[in-house]
Amino acid sequence: MSANQPLALNAQAALGPAREPQRSQFVLLVRHFLERFFNHETASPDGDAKTRLVQIAAAVGLAPFMIAIYLWPIYHPIPGWPPGKSVPVGPPPYWHQVNHHFFFVLYSFVAMGIATVFEWDMFFPDLLDLWVLKTLPIAETRAFAARVSAIAIFLGGFLFDINIFATFVIPAATDPPNLFPFLCAHVLAVFGSGLFAAVFILAVQGALLAILGERLFRKFSLLLQSLFITTLLLLLFLLPVLSGVVPTLFKSDSAYTLLCPPFWFLGVYQFLLEGAAELPIYAKLAKIACFALILASAIAVATYPIAYLRRVRQLVEGPGKRSHRNWVARPLNALLHAVVVRLPLRRAVFHFITQTVLRVPRYRIHLTLYGGAGLSIVTTSILRFTIAHGTVRIGISSDGIRSALGIVAFWVIAGMRMAFVSSGNNQGSWIFRFVHGRPPRLPTALHQFQAAMVWVLLWANAITLTTFALLRTVSPPALLTWQATTAQILVACGLCLLLTDLLFLKVTIVAFTGEPTGDQPNLALTVLKYYTFFPVLAVVPIVTEPWVEASLSHMAAAVCMIAATHLLLSHQHRSFVRQYCNFPALEQGEEDFPMKLGLRY
Repeated sequence: MSANQPLALNAQAALGPAREPQRSQFVLLVRHFLERFFNHETASPDGDAKTRLVQIAAAVGLAPFMIAIYLWPIYHPIPGWPPGKSVPVGPPPYWHQVNHHFFFVLYSFVAMGIATVFEWDMFFPDLLDLWVLKTLPIAETRAFAARVSAIAIFLGGFLFDINIFATFVIPAATDPPNLFPFLCAHVLAVFGSGLFAAVFILAVQGALLAILGERLFRKFSLLLQSLFITTLLLLLFLLPVLSGVVPTLFKSDSAYTLLCPPFWFLGVYQFLLEGAAELPIYAKLAKIACFALILASAIAVATYPIAYLRRVRQLVEGPGKRSHRNWVARPLNALLHAVVVRLPLRRAVFHFITQTVLRVPRYRIHLTLYGGAGLSIVTTSILRFTIAHGTVRIGISSDGIRSALGIVAFWVIAGMRMAFVSSGNNQGSWIFRFVHGRPPRLPTALHQFQAAMVWVLLWANAITLTTFALLRTVSPPALLTWQATTAQILVACGLCLLLTDLLFLKVTIVAFTGEPTGDQPNLALTVLKYYTFFPVLAVVPIVTEPWVEASLSHMAAAVCMIAATHLLLSHQHRSFVRQYCNFPALEQGEEDFPMKLGLRY
């Protein structure tokens, strides 16, 4: 940053030469590792990770801050408002207050868990660290201590950002009778909940790496990440349901409270706030929370050095010799070549996509995040919690099963589209420009782009129909008839086809070969599109499936409507591709701003 007031040149010369701050090697290493958390290929393929992560950090910290503000009218009701309703004077009922505390505890747990899962590859050295830092005169112990310090700063800063704004607002919003005990209970509970989530995930990763080694751990690491993301988002999405059953669970001393870590720290919150006088289970949950936090921290501290050494050793030794022959995939590829991708150009793009997805970690983790979000939403839409005779029972929703297939199709295709159009992997794109030109001719471009759509459509149908087969094990009898089964399959395949056409309508690049652009996408507008489009899509199967299964004529009409919409979108996509092919090729480093205006040279 510049000085407060500009100085004349003579005054600047009188100050003498600029003196750089003296930083030790340890401080420089810590700064470097912190920089790597924000700029690596998973978080920053375009080099804009600092801006994006600052936006995400602000958004994450804003949610509990706004909820704390919204609590003010609940704890300070206005007499006579709203008109026609009698509003009780005073604070809300006891269990409403407990559920308000539960939100802040749960949110801190989920947000810290997701942040740790997304960055857990950077908690250990990678090939870039091995190639660069190993050649420098840096002691191993100093590099290890600097990385541990960077991890602590990163997690501590994120935990502080999540909870600090709400901590300043919630006392004024709720007017607790005893301010200091309330603040102590709130800070210890929410910070402890978020810290436990991060430490637990670190302990699991470190223990598995220390026991199994890098080679075996990588075989199921993505599945483990997806499981963590799904579980964390599922807890957040089930918050309204869990809030409704909290009184029953706590009063009955249910075993469910002992299996859910956010309940442990809610016990800490209530125990510090009011002691064990209200419910004895608070003291029990508080003891479990303290013991679990200490145990997870001990495991993380004990296993991290071993996992660190095994990771470095595996990087030095390399992955070893592996056979690239896949005897299972050979007949499948032969079938695909004969039926689906018969042209050599489509075949090349098709296999380029497959090998890129398997090779680049950035795309796999993004698909894992989308898959975890979709699976958690599906589970939330299917499960129903009811209270009968003082116990909590889990039920299955028929409408949730109907909407699940549309939800799965949307999140799978949206995740693939996001990965396909992302930039930062141009190493394989030169061959397409060299062979076919840039832009290519219209028939060539159509084959290139349609190969990606075929790849997405095959995987979307496979995942959606697999979900359909799994859901049949819990479906009610009304959804197991041949009419209902046919309607579900028809609607699911139709949604996969039309969503692929719609989401890839304006995609005019070969998959994974996008280039970074100067303008940054609007994150708020992107999120708004999901909030607007996704609820409508979730309702479509609920409305259309009963109509489709009513008669054979309705099924035939549905097939005709799907086919007509597909042809219309295909024609529109062809027009976009033709417009793209008519643009003149850009020179190296040339801006495309004039052509975005529809101008020509």
